[in-house]
Amino acid sequence: MDNRKSGVSPAEAVLLGALAPGVNVSIAFCFLSQLLYLAVKLHNCFSLAFSSSDSALVLHVGFLVLIAATLFFLLSW
Repeated sequence: MDNRKSGVSPAEAVLLGALAPGVNVSIAFCFLSQLLYLAVKLHNCFSLAFSSSDSALVLHVGFLVLIAATLFFLLSW
């Protein structure tokens, strides 16, 4: 057995293999398009919350944006 140390962790190797060119391209495209759709919808909600001048609504939508940003960060980390 070869016990060489590579600079890539096993989790990164699995992720790189799964997202290699030609592998799961349609899934990656669907994932990115859904993230774009989520960003557009959250932007619309945030703009409507600011235009209504309701501080409770702004806080709730801000919390949704925080949750979405955290999920995006965790999925792309």
